[in-house]
Amino acid sequence: MIHIYCGNGKGKTTAAVGLAVRAAGAGKKVLFVQFFKNGVSSEIRVLQKTENVHVLFEPKYYGRVSNMTPGEREESKKAYMRLFEECAALVQAGQADLAVLDEAVSACNHGILEEEKVLAFLDGARDAEIVLTGRDPDERLLNRADYVTEMVKRKHPYDGGIPARKGIEF
Repeated sequence: MIHIYCGNGKGKTTAAVGLAVRAAGAGKKVLFVQFFKNGVSSEIRVLQKTENVHVLFEPKYYGRVSNMTPGEREESKKAYMRLFEECAALVQAGQADLAVLDEAVSACNHGILEEEKVLAFLDGARDAEIVLTGRDPDERLLNRADYVTEMVKRKHPYDGGIPARKGIEF
């Protein structure tokens, strides 16, 4: 089945990590792929040490899409499409019972991942549970999903000037 964790609230990646840990604990093979993150998020260290979990990320951090130059944007698109294709190949080869594509929805929104390829991947990934996270999934992604969970921000310390904290927000 296909899961989408979306919304402006905190908890999308946290929910995906929780499901990954649950699946790994049940002996399932987990593939955890992060887009727009370069492996410094605290959850990655634990996931890399967890039996049955394979983690993929692009080691180069390109920054916020809105701040990228056209050259950086093109370079990031190539890098993230390679990462996506590696993920898709592993799922297709039966190497994952659960595949988490963290921030894939956001990458689609910004044109960094080709949404048509993501949709084709979802259509062909019938032997694996797939999780996509990120803000503002479009209707085509929502229509493919079996689960849609929206995190709603009611209050967040960042709005009061408190920066993201290691171990809590990243």
